[in-house]
Amino acid sequence: MAGTAVTPGTPRVLRAMNDRTALELLVTHGPLTRTRLGELTGLSKPTASQLLARLEAAGLVRATGTAPGGPGPAARLYGIVPAAAHVVALAVDQEGITAAVADITGRVLGERRVPAPADGPPTVCRAAASVREAVAEAGLGPGDIHRAVIGMPGALDPRTGELRYAPHLSGWQSATLRADLAGALGTPVVVENDVNLAAVAERQGGAARDVEDFVLVWVDDGVGAAVVLGGRPLRGFTGGAGEIGYMPLPGAPLARGGPRGRRRTRQGAAASSGWWAGAAVRELARAHGIEAPTAAEAVAGALRTPGAGDRVLDELAGRLATGLAAVVSVVDPELVVLSGRTARAGGERLRERVAAGLTGLALPAPRLRLSAVDGPPVLAGALCTALAAARDAVFDTA
Repeated sequence: MAGTAVTPGTPRVLRAMNDRTALELLVTHGPLTRTRLGELTGLSKPTASQLLARLEAAGLVRATGTAPGGPGPAARLYGIVPAAAHVVALAVDQEGITAAVADITGRVLGERRVPAPADGPPTVCRAAASVREAVAEAGLGPGDIHRAVIGMPGALDPRTGELRYAPHLSGWQSATLRADLAGALGTPVVVENDVNLAAVAERQGGAARDVEDFVLVWVDDGVGAAVVLGGRPLRGFTGGAGEIGYMPLPGAPLARGGPRGRRRTRQGAAASSGWWAGAAVRELARAHGIEAPTAAEAVAGALRTPGAGDRVLDELAGRLATGLAAVVSVVDPELVVLSGRTARAGGERLRERVAAGLTGLALPAPRLRLSAVDGPPVLAGALCTALAAARDAVFDTA
C-alpha cells in the first residue's frame, strides 16, 4: 500500500541490505564473479544471480568481462558502473584551492589547483572556478556532480553556521557559507575542518587504519589536531575541539584575543602554539644557522646538518612532546599520528625524538606514528567523505 512504512526484516529491506553489501564488496574488491560474490556475501547462487540482475537493471552494476582460467565456460565478471555518481573534493589553504573530481569507485578523473588572488585569500568564487576546471577535465558537466566536500582551516560553528578559528581566511566568514558554496558549485556541500579530514584519510587507508581512538596532530604553517573517539571526530560545542593553536604551553607566550583575535599569524597559528608553527620553526632553525623559506624546508635542512640540525630537531621534538602530553593526558588515545608538511619532513628522526620526549610526560603511552597517506591528506579525506555520502544515497535500493 502506498505510504506504508517498511519495517525491518521485510523482504524489501533484506534485499536492500544484500544489495548494499554486494555493492560495497564490488567497490572494495573490484569486479567479481557471481560465484565469488555469493561466497563473500553468503548468498546462494540463485539469490546472487537475482541480486546482480536487480543491480544491473538499476544501472549500478554491469558485466565487465570474464574471469580467466578454469575448465568450462568462462565466468562473467561484474563491476560497479563508475558513472553511477560523481563527487568533488576541495582543499583550501592560504595559497589556493585544489579540487578533485572522482567517480563512484573513487577513481580521480580531473584535478585542478587555483591559486589565491594576490590581494587576499581564496574565496567562494575561486572554489567554483577550481571545480569548473576539474569537472571540465573529467569530461563532465556541472549537473553531473552529486556531492561536494570542502576542507579548510577552522570549523563551522554548529549553532551559527559561521566559520570560526580561521581569521586568516577573511573572505570565508559568513553565516551563509554552506549555502553560498552549494549555490556556486551546484551541488550539496559539506564544509569540514581540514585536520579532521586528514584524520579521515589516515583511518581509511593510512597510519590509523582500523583504530577507533586516536589523535592526529597537524604540524605545518599552522597547527591543529583531530581527536577521533569511537571512530568519530570530537567537534565540541562551538566546533573548536582540537584547536591546539590556542593551548597554553609552558615557556611559550600566551595567545589572547579569542578566535577572532588579531594576535594570530597569517598562517593562523596562535602565539602559544606558534611554538610549533611555521614562523617559529623557521626562527628556531635560523637561530642555529639554517635558513629556509618554509618550516618543512627548515626541518629538511636540519636533517642534513649534523650538530646544529640535531639541536633544531631536539628543540622542536621537545616542544611537540610537551603539547602532546597535555592532549594525551586528557584523551588517552590508542595512537597519535604526526601529519602536516613539517612533521612529514622530519620523518622518523623527528618522530623518534618526539616519542622519547613524550615518555614520562604523560602516564598514558600511545603509539606514535607518522602519516601514511599517499598524496595530500586533506584532499584525500575530503574525497573519502564525499564518496561515503554519495554511496549512502546511490547504493540505497530500498
